[in-house]
Amino acid sequence: MKFRVERDALTTAVTWTAKSLPTRPSVPVLAGALLKVEDGALTISGFDYEISSQVTVGVEADAPGTALVSGRLLAEIVKALPAKPVEFAAVDGHAEITCGSARFTLPTMPVEDYPALPAMPGVVGTIPADVFATAVSQVAVAAGRDDTLPTMTGVQVEMTGTSFALLATDRYRMAVRELDWSPVDDDVNLTVLIPAKALSDTAKSFGAGGGDVTIAMPTEGGGTGLVGFSVQNRHTTSRVLDGQLPKLRSLLPTAYNAKLRVTAAELVEVSRRVALVAERDTRIQLRIDADGLVVEAGGTEDAKASEAMDCVYDGEPMTVAFNSQYLLDGLSAINAQTAVLSFTDPMKPVVLTGAAPGDDDEVIEIEGYKYLLQPLRFDN
Repeated sequence: MKFRVERDALTTAVTWTAKSLPTRPSVPVLAGALLKVEDGALTISGFDYEISSQVTVGVEADAPGTALVSGRLLAEIVKALPAKPVEFAAVDGHAEITCGSARFTLPTMPVEDYPALPAMPGVVGTIPADVFATAVSQVAVAAGRDDTLPTMTGVQVEMTGTSFALLATDRYRMAVRELDWSPVDDDVNLTVLIPAKALSDTAKSFGAGGGDVTIAMPTEGGGTGLVGFSVQNRHTTSRVLDGQLPKLRSLLPTAYNAKLRVTAAELVEVSRRVALVAERDTRIQLRIDADGLVVEAGGTEDAKASEAMDCVYDGEPMTVAFNSQYLLDGLSAINAQTAVLSFTDPMKPVVLTGAAPGDDDEVIEIEGYKYLLQPLRFDN
């Protein structure tokens, strides 16, 4: 195998593939990037039996063929090369990389030991890449990280007609994002639970490139156990998790007794400042009444901090406490100028949404995203 390619194109392709490679592979070949040259195109692949990735780049091919080399080492090398065309040749158990006067020799691994990559499931629809990336980041923040509860570590994707929904929970908080998409079949009705990390990494890498993400899902009555995503010259698949999340929408209150509106960025800044006196993930208390909002942290015998803020509040005076990191995650996820916290009771779940300015200085809540957070008990 021998080819020539522009350094930047090779760097982008190899770096993207290397990100999905395992740091501690179960077998050595899974740390490799599989390079295949055919019909004037280079395809770089990675696979760890759970996630696969493929990217295709146009090259000047002198000889077709296949080679398997360490993916992370190759990525480090190509990033360090000078801004000149790169020549790659694989022969007799090693690969040679030449760029200007720089020359590297790498050992290759046996291609025959590399597992076959899974085929993509059937295409079910498309969604703009930037919209998809934003929606996944808003929801994945609420997914669990405890591998002993694997269902909670996933993001549930629900497709019903032209409606596309993402849901996640770790039992202490929940996020729901609903949006439109373009299904192949308007009668589609699919639900798939995808590992949150795999989905987040995919959405983030696809979001910057623009265009539409093509989604391939297992179909009813014969699913493959895979979900696939592709955009432009990149393709990735991930395994799906068994089971489904509980009926999360039933946890959302249908009516509220109080609402707090506050500038989201200011509440983030104040919360981080007062949390300096508390350990990570400890509570922050919000004391709210008609006069304003006071954010507090710390205990009676420990260091304490408090800071007052302007707000708009409709309801009876209330004190509510939250896990500080969970509150900050939600404030960042709403991606809005104004945060709206809707309450039924100080000890019942609170719904956090975003709002934007409307006509005549009116503040309008943004539909489509809800972050539900369970308050903590606190000392009076």
